[in-house]
Amino acid sequence: MNTPTLFIEAVSFWAPGLPGWDIAAAAFRGEGGATSAAQARPAPELLAPIQRRRAPDTVVLALEVASCAVAHAGLLACQLPSVFVSAHGDLAITDDMCKTLAEAPALMSPTRFHNSVHNAAAGYWTMATGCMRASTALTAFERSFAAGLLEAATQCAADDVPVLLVAYDIEARGALQSVTRSRGLLATALVLAPRRSGRSVAAVDWRLQPGPAIACPLRSAAARALADNAMADALPLLESLAHRRKETLSMPLSAHLSLNVEVMPL
Repeated sequence: MNTPTLFIEAVSFWAPGLPGWDIAAAAFRGEGGATSAAQARPAPELLAPIQRRRAPDTVVLALEVASCAVAHAGLLACQLPSVFVSAHGDLAITDDMCKTLAEAPALMSPTRFHNSVHNAAAGYWTMATGCMRASTALTAFERSFAAGLLEAATQCAADDVPVLLVAYDIEARGALQSVTRSRGLLATALVLAPRRSGRSVAAVDWRLQPGPAIACPLRSAAARALADNAMADALPLLESLAHRRKETLSMPLSAHLSLNVEVMPL
């Protein structure tokens, strides 16, 4: 299948100890490590102070990396279609709601329920930015990052417009730890564009490939420290962008299909 070359206009990143793409990229190159004064979670300026305190981890993660990526791309958030991808959504709220339903269902919080839906982060983003463009929220369990990248690339190519991709996951809590693997916080965002600009950081050729993906070993200690997060499939691409190397990555979409991405630094 022939697909058009797309361009990455901006990259952003947040994890505890790696609060921003410049710090993370240096760590992925082996030029530094996590900062000593690690924040527990980001505090996106898009939200009012009271909202920052009350918003769940998934929302503040997604809004932090989304706003940074859009700013670095020099675009207006209100004009960008978006794809928000998370393997599990807000595991902390899901665990809390399950315990409440089991022990005292009459005490279920409407606010907690509101924040539990999988498109909560996308909703906060569109309301905070006044964006009326299409917004997609999706999950593909352990293969979510590749599915989100494929969705964003398809929209970018088909509609001939830049698209914002936001990928994030948090730590499993309570009983959910026995059925799903996710540790720590991790979020990244990319702005994909159909044409090169003066801000483009890499060109990307992408195609579907029959068969399972070929595993991409992580190069850096910083990336390996994040490998237990459910969105860890994003890390090989981020390391490639940090090293500014031309290479082809294989990302799993299913047991019988992969997404091949050739990264060409500009």
